Amino acid sequence: MLPDHHGKLKTSPASQSAHTFGYPGTTPAVSANGSTNGIVWAVDNNGTLLAFDATDLTKVLYDSSTAPNGRDSFSGNKFITPMIANGKVYVGTPNSVAVFGLLP
Repeated sequence: MLPDHHGKLKTSPASQSAHTFGYPGTTPAVSANGSTNGIVWAVDNNGTLLAFDATDLTKVLYDSSTAPNGRDSFSGNKFITPMIANGKVYVGTPNSVAVFGLLP
């Protein structure tokens, strides 16, 4: 939520996703190119990486569960925050690190 002109948080969200995250919820991470192209990344505890348009959370940019032949699937993990560096997204799993990036 964004603050109003008095520095208080607004009581209604500026944008909200229809996706719900089961217990224990999610800790999102945000990436951007300066002040443009913001992406909110979140991991569902069932092993799904999701990317939302930061200016309109109703727009899902990526959902790892929809990749063909389970290509982007990984083991679920609770309490994990995706990390973004050098154009890739890293997600810790119970026994490895899943790395997501553009396909060659």
